Amino acid sequence: MSEKSSASGSDEDVEPESAQPVEFGGVLSKWTNYIHGWQDRWVVLKNNALSYYKSEDEREYGCRGSLCLSKAVITPHEFDECRFDISVNDSVWYLRAEDPEHRLQWIESIELHKAESGYGSESSLRRHGSMLSLTSAASALSATSTSSFKKGHRLCEKLAEMETFRDILCRQVDTLQKYFDSCADAVSKDEFHRDRVEEDEDDFPAASRPDGECCYNNNGSKEKLFAPASPKGINGIDFKGEAITFKATTAGILSTLSHCIELMVKREDSWQKRLDKELEKRRRVEDAYKSTVHELKKKSHYGGPDYEEGPNSLINEDEFFDAVEAALDRQDKIEEQCQSEKVRIPRLTPVPPGDVYSSIGTHRFATKVEEMVQNHMTYSLQDVGGDANWQLVIEEGEMKVYRREVEENGIVLDPLKATHAVKGVTGHEVCHYFWDTAVRLDWETTIENFNVVETLSDNAVIVYQTHKRVWPATQRDVLYLSAIRKILATNENDPDTWLVCNFSVDHENAAPSNRCIRAKINVAMICQTLVSPPEGDKEISRDNILCKITYVANVNPGGWAPASVLRAVAKREYPKFLKRFTSYVQEKTSGKAILF
Repeated sequence: MSEKSSASGSDEDVEPESAQPVEFGGVLSKWTNYIHGWQDRWVVLKNNALSYYKSEDEREYGCRGSLCLSKAVITPHEFDECRFDISVNDSVWYLRAEDPEHRLQWIESIELHKAESGYGSESSLRRHGSMLSLTSAASALSATSTSSFKKGHRLCEKLAEMETFRDILCRQVDTLQKYFDSCADAVSKDEFHRDRVEEDEDDFPAASRPDGECCYNNNGSKEKLFAPASPKGINGIDFKGEAITFKATTAGILSTLSHCIELMVKREDSWQKRLDKELEKRRRVEDAYKSTVHELKKKSHYGGPDYEEGPNSLINEDEFFDAVEAALDRQDKIEEQCQSEKVRIPRLTPVPPGDVYSSIGTHRFATKVEEMVQNHMTYSLQDVGGDANWQLVIEEGEMKVYRREVEENGIVLDPLKATHAVKGVTGHEVCHYFWDTAVRLDWETTIENFNVVETLSDNAVIVYQTHKRVWPATQRDVLYLSAIRKILATNENDPDTWLVCNFSVDHENAAPSNRCIRAKINVAMICQTLVSPPEGDKEISRDNILCKITYVANVNPGGWAPASVLRAVAKREYPKFLKRFTSYVQEKTSGKAILF
């Protein structure tokens, strides 16, 4: 047997290294900060690391961040079925998949990479062979104490003895096998020779043979004498000595094995105690780690997605209210500064004649628009004085704001109704500037961006707009149909009514996204123009006209937020909106011809 094949733990015993997990990549929404919220990123799982890029096309420019998964903790979110968090020390990534199935796929892939690449994994053990080396184990433990070093050294000696005994035993087995083969050949030749001699005796008389070929037994009978068989190689082997040596070798192997077993039994108690200590130490470390992570989530990561709005938000209602109020104050200061620095560019927005706004239209939403207009004319203009459900929350001069408290599944859906009277403008002018998208950003300060998705007719468009985010509330977007109509009075003594209704619709070119929560709205601006007769033969001027405004808003925010916060914001922002808008209309129409 060769030296290579006789060595323990040979290369033949080593199993091939298991295949590493394949690279995995795709789009996930990653929480960036409280300003930008969730953003789509291209995430790649490879070589025990999770990296992300702004997009798949920008991979060649390098990743924007990476996490090593060896010590990562993957936590599926308790309430959000699409979200999972990955934390390494004090670094936390908040990720969302497009659906629960993709989240499960990502978590399983990450766990697989972590398991296959971590210390002590099955693949890492296979790299070191299929057998556990007792020598290496003893060497590793020998650094702990002098006594353990001596025991480990003794075990190494016994293993070396086992190697020596094995070599000797192999040589002895070869020698004995040669002897047994020679004996078998000799027996075969002796039987063949006896058969030949018996045949010769049948052919020739015994007297004719030489006397030397016969001998006499002790009882006097004559017997044929055969030469003893002497096969080659037998005379050179001391069979008795080999047998004694073989017995001694096997006894030595058994004795060494017994010593090895005794050493292992003695070491078992020590190993078990060490293992128990390590397990207890690991348990304490894990408990401390979990406690630290829990504290970090409460303190260090203020501004993460768990602090945004939702029934399970980590921020309490008072802190939520203070944060929203502070954010609104900052926006007001920014807007005041912008208004003082902004020089409005005159916009030439020709106003179509009123007859254009009187038509119902033939587009696919025409029936729905007519239904919404009739509902607003029927219910929105009703007097709220005798309805106990309406509560007066704001009264500033001619402006009054009413609210009716409504909640559905914990979401505040309070309808709001405001009445106002503005001098010097007509209902046509107010509704025109409220509906015209060309001047929307001149007076609307809560919008981040908007665009016209589809123009249905001269008096109806579909608009998509996103509102500025007020942290910790999630950013909202709205997709709605905006229509302007002129309702002719049935009585010649009554004024005509101008109306703009905005209500939510669906459109294939503006599907909801993970970045914003889609709010639902049903809003109407209803205006009537009252004219007081001028003195004498004077022409009607803007001093003789008054616009009565009724503004109604039914808004579903699309997600949970503290009721007190939503109601406080509505109470604060709606009066500001009406005053800002009516002031803008007065400024735009000042000095211009009256448009009835």
